[in-house]
Amino acid sequence: MSLTIAADRWVQLRYRLFDAQGQPVEEGERELTYLHGGYGAVFERIEAALEGRAAGETLSVHLEPEESFGEYDAELLRLAPRHLFPDDLEAGMAFEGVPGEPGDGRIHIVTDIADDTVVLDANHPLAGMGLRFDLRVLDVREASDEEIEQERRAASEG
Repeated sequence: MSLTIAADRWVQLRYRLFDAQGQPVEEGERELTYLHGGYGAVFERIEAALEGRAAGETLSVHLEPEESFGEYDAELLRLAPRHLFPDDLEAGMAFEGVPGEPGDGRIHIVTDIADDTVVLDANHPLAGMGLRFDLRVLDVREASDEEIEQERRAASEG
């Protein structure tokens, strides 16, 4: 009998990600291997939906923004003077913090460039979006005591 997904078991998944209208958010499928049991590697609702599943099973999980990357927060938009950035600046470039401001530890993405101003956004690119994950369980295996301890340490460090 194959193992089912439960706390302290390694889970290997393949998934596709769609927006609330069913449009793909990413091209193709992605794989993820994580230790099941609240270590923060996957969204809580996905982890709950996977509980008790076995290799070969498929499922779809719908997440509201507050269950995934959060609501879009307009307070995370920043305007910064263009002269603080490199000459080869392009939309989509990422910066840790905003030049000329105290660091806040967030990654800011350049979303617009005007003659003298740059618009940066620290929201996750999928913030504010309802999402659907189509999941296939590829494998489930027991974790060793050492693997469990390592994941506990990593989860407690943030």
